[in-house]
Amino acid sequence: MDLKQKLVELLEADAVSNEPEVLAEHSGDKWFAAHEPEVVVFARSTSDVKGLLQFASAKKIPVTARGGGFGYVGGCVPARGGIVLSLVQMNRIKEINFADAVAIVEPGAFTADLKAAVRAQKLFYPPDPASMKDCTIGGNVATNAGGPRCLKYGVTRNYVIGLEVVLANGEVLRTGGRVHKNKTGFDLIGLFVGSEGMLGVVTEIALRLLPLPPARATLSAAFATATQAAAAVQTIFAAGFLPASLEIADHFTLEAARRDLRKMIVPPGSAHLLVDLDGQGESVRSEAEAIRKLLAAKKPNALEMATGEADCEELWALRREFSNSLRATGLTKLNQDVVVPRSHLVDLMEFAERLHAKHGFPIACFGHAGDGNIHVNIMADQYNREPAVRDKVEQALDDLFAQVLAWGGVITGEHGIGLAKKRWWPDATTNAVREVHRKLKHALDPDGILNPGKFVD
Repeated sequence: MDLKQKLVELLEADAVSNEPEVLAEHSGDKWFAAHEPEVVVFARSTSDVKGLLQFASAKKIPVTARGGGFGYVGGCVPARGGIVLSLVQMNRIKEINFADAVAIVEPGAFTADLKAAVRAQKLFYPPDPASMKDCTIGGNVATNAGGPRCLKYGVTRNYVIGLEVVLANGEVLRTGGRVHKNKTGFDLIGLFVGSEGMLGVVTEIALRLLPLPPARATLSAAFATATQAAAAVQTIFAAGFLPASLEIADHFTLEAARRDLRKMIVPPGSAHLLVDLDGQGESVRSEAEAIRKLLAAKKPNALEMATGEADCEELWALRREFSNSLRATGLTKLNQDVVVPRSHLVDLMEFAERLHAKHGFPIACFGHAGDGNIHVNIMADQYNREPAVRDKVEQALDDLFAQVLAWGGVITGEHGIGLAKKRWWPDATTNAVREVHRKLKHALDPDGILNPGKFVD
């Protein structure tokens, strides 16, 4: 069977490609693994997706859906070849309704574009993954993406109120709607959000929006040690404050930023804390001043406060450059989005030092101190070229994930399992949990054509 020709007959020539550069471009994401598909299909409508999946189901051809391709775990790698289904051309923001506080979007819409369009209408879509300029809403739904604002506002799942999903056999399912509360049957929305493209292909999303907070303040504090910074986090919560974001960074991360950002002042110290507040002007000002006093009492090396969007973003510019600064070291940055109970925040950062001493890899920790979701970045030299280095990294990850699970944490808070964490999926779950996953997968995708080769297989 000439797969490309069959798909051209089904979908038209400009929707199908098997050009070498296109196949290569759609063979992986931000993780190191890649596998080329036989053909790439660019869907333009739900009808395209429906027709493709009816065809693929009848022929039992693997289909791996993808958005911006900015995942960190190989989630959209077409591990079994077949068809890559690109949704980036389904990128319309169909509606933003102020009265209903709802946005209706297609999966290929970029997250930053949606946030800007919503903001222009005095509404607010809180989830803010670091890659929001490059990732799509569909990808966010597939991984249940988060970001710094998760502390106060929650993750993608908390904002999805309706979905249109094409199942493996081509059947179109609609669940939820445009209301903010809905208890009609099982939580099918929750089932599909975070399912990593293995249960269906999302073709339309209804999102709950919030009023746009009119005021914002940011505090930046640098400390001599991570222990001091973590203690400051607990002090803020103990005083009854709930910031929108509360971010921490360690010594290695700050040193990388100092080397990379020559024109930007990185605060002195070995740990950095960012606290973001939003709401009404008077309350934000009073809360920011109260938190400033709490932080000052902790004797920071440096303490700054900003109000207003532009000045706050200046303080956040450092945080947004951490990943780029780490990549600028020339080492391969292997980002592990583990989550620990908040009481183990210091334990995790100290454990990272022990991992470095044991395995020899520099380790950079930064991320969401408020909810315990810290990005532990193993910085490996020659990772893509030397199998022995990859083996050593896996040994370090064995230790990291075992300790995180022993503390009652989880091995992923935002990025998903994909291929990168498939090895540790059994450690992170029970037999009963894995069996439920297998049963759900078989019920919705009996031939296993959707994103095969991942952790449920």
